[in-house]
Amino acid sequence: MRWNIQSTPNTQKLQHLQNELQVDTTIATLLLHRGIETYEQAKQFFRPTWHDLHNPYLMKDMDKAVARIEKAIANNENILIFGDYDVDGTTAVALVSSYLKNYYKNIATYIPDRYTEGYGVSFQGIDFAHDNDFSLIIALDCGIKSIEHVHYALQKNIDFIICDHHLPADVLPSAIAVLDPKRQDCTYPYKELCGCGIGFKLIQALAKNKKQSDIDLMPYLDLVATAIAADIVPITGENRVLAKLGLEVINSNPRPGIKALIQNLKKQYLTISDVVFIIAPRINAAGRIKHGNEAVALLTEFNINQAEIFATEIEQHNSDRKDIDKQITTEALELIQLNNEQENYTTVVYQPHWHKGVIGIVASRLIENYYRPTIVFTKSDTKLAGSARSVKGFDVYKALENCAQHLEQFGGHMYAAGMTLQEDNFLNFKHAFEQEVKKTIPEELRSPELSIDMELDFDKITPKFLRILKQFEPFGPQNMTPVFVAKNLKDTGFAKQMGKNNEHLKLFIKQPNSVGIDAIGFGLGDKINLVQNQQVFNAVFSIEENEFNGVVNLQLKIKDIQP
Repeated sequence: MRWNIQSTPNTQKLQHLQNELQVDTTIATLLLHRGIETYEQAKQFFRPTWHDLHNPYLMKDMDKAVARIEKAIANNENILIFGDYDVDGTTAVALVSSYLKNYYKNIATYIPDRYTEGYGVSFQGIDFAHDNDFSLIIALDCGIKSIEHVHYALQKNIDFIICDHHLPADVLPSAIAVLDPKRQDCTYPYKELCGCGIGFKLIQALAKNKKQSDIDLMPYLDLVATAIAADIVPITGENRVLAKLGLEVINSNPRPGIKALIQNLKKQYLTISDVVFIIAPRINAAGRIKHGNEAVALLTEFNINQAEIFATEIEQHNSDRKDIDKQITTEALELIQLNNEQENYTTVVYQPHWHKGVIGIVASRLIENYYRPTIVFTKSDTKLAGSARSVKGFDVYKALENCAQHLEQFGGHMYAAGMTLQEDNFLNFKHAFEQEVKKTIPEELRSPELSIDMELDFDKITPKFLRILKQFEPFGPQNMTPVFVAKNLKDTGFAKQMGKNNEHLKLFIKQPNSVGIDAIGFGLGDKINLVQNQQVFNAVFSIEENEFNGVVNLQLKIKDIQP
């Protein structure tokens, strides 16, 4: 693993920020690494409020979208809220539909089936709308490239409003309104909203017209925060405001569906990381194992008893998903060994019986074992369907473009993509992809990189320092959990392996002239030989609170150890 310590900020900027905020060098450095250079920027970073959100009408076509919805309500039209089957899509559908249902009853929701319809707006969904007399479809987290679908809908006298955050093509669909800050002609100040975030801006605009206050929209922010966490969008600007306010809702008064998912947790306060690893996978599991409709039903249920029944079903789907992806990962690792592909530049594996709903998760799991661009295929009807994941810094989408002659179709972005191909093309594609990556991947990208904020001595690690660090939350892209390196360390003799297979490492570490600090290294059990017998070592870590039997202690979360 490569250690990459970020460069020290400009001395003048550092001193200026220290003086303005009255903070030490460490905190000022962390802020500068996050692009915060002034008192005003720091104030907005640490104390985001509703006032930091932009006027929704700054978004191109927002006035048209609101006018069309209000016309539909005035004319008693049926409105279909359509969204993708992942967390971003299902939370967006739950948000917009539950808001509109507060004052209008002719609302229904539609989530496409992952297996029979696939991603995004589907002809099947439009036929459903036509058969059931819907004249307006609001598409969330999808639709920006659905040119043919929107044209098909228009022929059936169905209008579209598109709320999407993906990159548009040169030509936009012929919708009544296309809300997407990434449109070239959209001057909306913040470009990184997720699909549910765009849905929130839509209801914010509708609320403005109804003279509702921001407080009226607070109950919807648990959904927005969940989508922001799950969709791995930057936690900057409006996303930071919405995530922070949304976490407050999740921790104080979440909707019954989310409350039912988290009520058995023993944690006092849920962070954005808990949303990523606890709430989001369960919502996602519905679409992976059964149907995304179940997630929407859970998130729009306001009877807590019924919500608990839905949550139990979704918990079972998540449990099934875990078992399935664990089994497939084991089989895939065996295939790599069997084919002597341990030293390859890529992982490309296929079995016809693998579950299509989890192959993306399996691809991510395999990267934990073999750090390289990975594609997992399964049989889907008469073709093979594949899910690709990449390593930091390598554009897997570009690599697929250069192997396109072997593929039926593909789509995605730098770090994740999906594709289909004919079964008899599999080996040709596998060979071409291996050669393409071998030719183009820089050597340094073949091992994982640990990005480190700065060196930190143990005498700086105090409860007060941790309190300030906690104010940097919520963490996420472009505001990751601060990571430090400390040198000249020794374990005080308490080092031991933990876990079922001794895979984790528990330590009590000291630096010369410092007090000892508890530390845990998940997955670092095999490094125990580097810390035994008073050996001196360096460690990369983040700082956290560990709660055990009601007692909260400061603890280091070790990410790597070197002699």
